[in-house]
Amino acid sequence: MLTAFKQGRRALNRCNLGKLMLALGLSFGVSLIQAQNYPNRTVKMVVPLTTGSGADIAGRVVAKSLSETWKQSVIIENRPGAGGLIGTGVVVNSEPDGYTLLVQSASYAANPAIYKKLPYDPLKSLIDVAILGQTPYVMITAADGPYQTIRDLVIAAKSKPGEITFASAGVGSSTHLAAEYFNQVMGIKLIHVPYKGSPEAISDTMSGRTAFYMAPLDTAIGQLKGGKVRALGLTSKTRNAAVPDIPSIAEQGYPNFEIGLWFGVWAPAGTPPAIVKKINQDINQAMQDPEVKTAYDTKGIKATPMSPAEFSKFVREEMAKYQKIAKEANIEPQ
Repeated sequence: MLTAFKQGRRALNRCNLGKLMLALGLSFGVSLIQAQNYPNRTVKMVVPLTTGSGADIAGRVVAKSLSETWKQSVIIENRPGAGGLIGTGVVVNSEPDGYTLLVQSASYAANPAIYKKLPYDPLKSLIDVAILGQTPYVMITAADGPYQTIRDLVIAAKSKPGEITFASAGVGSSTHLAAEYFNQVMGIKLIHVPYKGSPEAISDTMSGRTAFYMAPLDTAIGQLKGGKVRALGLTSKTRNAAVPDIPSIAEQGYPNFEIGLWFGVWAPAGTPPAIVKKINQDINQAMQDPEVKTAYDTKGIKATPMSPAEFSKFVREEMAKYQKIAKEANIEPQ
């Protein structure tokens, strides 16, 4: 009796295992078919930042290349607001089919350090798909302002603690925390003035309303080359070929100073793995496109292709870094 029961149980387990394997096989097969047919209509890339922001610039360059590869329209839709949370929410709540993607900057990793309760789970609501590239911040100030060098700014800030202002592209943005990191390294305290986005922050810094802005190099390069703003230094360890005359902050007596900006692509949780893999591979292939390379070189962006797994690891390391910066800056999560 017991033997018959055990035999029956094993048979049932084999049956269930068979059903599971069949289901997995069917699911994998459906995923592959979806990937082979992807995309067969317009793909929308939501940028939760203003037009002209670093992520917007990189996204438009890659979208153009992808539209040529896919033979489908790839459009950019700007949905700025609330530090990027509004546009991110649009993607989180969209159909997980690869036709609505998020293009965001390092702010994606910075937001969890600023906001106590995000309207999504940054570790579960979205899938890390691909990195679009990396670029340094360039610390800019008014061309005719009082600060000729970083030393000038630091001396002034130490003589008037809590009086001098700095701009950012919004509370919780990567430009906010990059500036806080600078303040920590220099041992100074300044007043944070958040703006809607990079264009607005650059404009007010250019007019002298704020002392400095850690601008993404690709957004400020036009004003730099036009002499409309003064560059105090780059946040990369070395100089950038797009602006070879601008020294890094590291080479100005702060050898350990380094913080960078990056841009990436995310998809809603539940997007078929085969589609995620295809988007990643096609974005990485786009980095080899001569037009993309030229556009990136002109803007000071460096292509650094990663697999989805590598990008996911990178994003989590960046989240930890921004958590540390926010904690040391005594920023109370909102």
